Amino acid sequence: MTDFLLDAGLAGAVAAPAAAAARMALDVAHDPVLRVENLGVAFRAGAAWTPVIHDVSFEVRAGETLAIVGESGSGKSVTALAILRLLDDRDCRVGGRIALGGRDLLALPEIAMGQVRGNEVAMIFQEPMTSLNPVLTVGVQLAESLVFHQGLDWKAARAEAVRLLDRVRIPAAAARYDEYPHRFSGGMRQRAMIAMALACRPRLLIADEPTTALDVTIQADVLDLIRDLQAEQGTSVLFITHDMGVVAEVADRTIVMHRGRVVESGATARVFAEPARPYTRSLLAAVPQLGSMAGEVRPRPFALVDPDTGEASEAAVLRDTVSRDAAPVLRVQGLSTGFDVRSGWLGRVTGRVHAVQDVSFDLQPGETLALVGESGSGKSTIARSILGLARASEGRVSVDGVDLAGLDAAALRRMRTRMQMIFQDPAASLDPRQTVGSALTEALLAHGLARRDELPAILERLLLQVGLEPAMAARHPHEFSGGQRQRLCIARALALAPRLMIADEAVSALDVSIKAQVINLMLSLQEQLGLAYLFISHDLAVVERVSHRVAVLHHGQIVEIGPRAAIFASPQHAYTRRLLASVPVPDPARRGTRHRLAGEEPGHVVRPLGWQPPASRLLEVGPGHFARRPVDGIA
Repeated sequence: MTDFLLDAGLAGAVAAPAAAAARMALDVAHDPVLRVENLGVAFRAGAAWTPVIHDVSFEVRAGETLAIVGESGSGKSVTALAILRLLDDRDCRVGGRIALGGRDLLALPEIAMGQVRGNEVAMIFQEPMTSLNPVLTVGVQLAESLVFHQGLDWKAARAEAVRLLDRVRIPAAAARYDEYPHRFSGGMRQRAMIAMALACRPRLLIADEPTTALDVTIQADVLDLIRDLQAEQGTSVLFITHDMGVVAEVADRTIVMHRGRVVESGATARVFAEPARPYTRSLLAAVPQLGSMAGEVRPRPFALVDPDTGEASEAAVLRDTVSRDAAPVLRVQGLSTGFDVRSGWLGRVTGRVHAVQDVSFDLQPGETLALVGESGSGKSTIARSILGLARASEGRVSVDGVDLAGLDAAALRRMRTRMQMIFQDPAASLDPRQTVGSALTEALLAHGLARRDELPAILERLLLQVGLEPAMAARHPHEFSGGQRQRLCIARALALAPRLMIADEAVSALDVSIKAQVINLMLSLQEQLGLAYLFISHDLAVVERVSHRVAVLHHGQIVEIGPRAAIFASPQHAYTRRLLASVPVPDPARRGTRHRLAGEEPGHVVRPLGWQPPASRLLEVGPGHFARRPVDGIA
């Protein structure tokens, strides 16, 4: 940062009024939709100002998609918020120039900026549930922007809102207008946010990680939808993400940010084919690519690239960890779990959600079985049913040959030391008031597995085991990065020396390079300790990297199960093929080769009382490979 970094902090770039006016007049004729010049952002830290964005410059041209990529903390979202002036002026200073069609947004009064937001520049946020007002219907929230920006009356705004909801493929749009956000699935909430963002036909759409939390098929739907609407309306898109597969699929040009600076920029095809900077090469090296495990029998760690030097490490070769002749660590037989749906003043049971239906599988010591499927397919309910956190209505779960249903509360508590869970959000599963040392050793004391004088040595071993320093034990969770917090959750699970680890979307929210590091750690621990993993994920490229076997779930049923190589090379069920066809490929040269297969909206389906699923069974279609078929024929 040069011209505008002053002793007191950041200030706007200084220019003579006449020169600035002449420059703006010259720019208007040839200006891109958005031009960012020498953007700098600093946040107040006590009495001092800490710069977090340094001299960032780029432009977004008419009708193009520009991607900003980088890990958490690289400055992507702060850049987007600065463009819309959504940063608090009391604790933040923004310098440089942000020109929308030649107008400097930083110089506009707030009342004029209010007309820009949502009207000329719109934004889709990562988590729609935090962006939607829970006490207003989705339709009203969409219509109010049309009333405010377009001057429509409420009747006309309602009609246009219904048209927009239908345009973003929300079924029964007229009825959905009057529903609240919690009644929408994650994919439909994100589509509603897209409808709101495009309602006023903005010149620029800023999409901040709009697909990160979505299942692969819904992600594909959202990407296709943004692309279709962009072509229809000629909207420019600034796409912020850390998913390199999405970048390859949608972006015309790409800029790479690291520690608040632009380290590389150019045409997307060139950035992928010839990355010039070590950091870019490290990002691309950590991207799991579907099909990269062809011919591989066992899981394979990532070969990581140092982001500062560009030096690549060799991927470790893992020994075969699966004990095929041993008794299964976990055996699930005929598991069914459902939830009653009550309605009316008397709360009568009027329907039932069949979350899990007749699920059976075994898991051997040292083996990783991946459960894949969209939200609502029953993955997490199976995990909770295994641990006894959800009550199964039918079936049997055995760990090391012990039927969990026959145990009393004390015996079940002891048995749970053999099976531990790694949750998706480490920040939510760690107590912010506890030091991590206390969090990691609490279970040992609760189960009477260690004396207090033994805890320091155990704690040191656990932290070193997951690649952290023993001195970190005195810190609190907020003092760690997201990847470090997930390592802490793994260490906490290891403390009880379990035989079974259930990883429920344990890496889905992590940046690409941190995800690769955590996966390498899990594979290393499996090789050292012989752990059995039940790996729950919707990221099929990651599943291909880590699993020995794969079970595909759809509406609570296993529709296909078998060796990982067979599932990915020769999928036998239509739903499995649909999932695989939806995965974005991190290769711009293959853009457009992803074929979408039509399917229904995922999510739990409420069935009437007495409903029974259509008769079907798993038939063997190859060695250890089973696919579900109707009883009365082959589908």
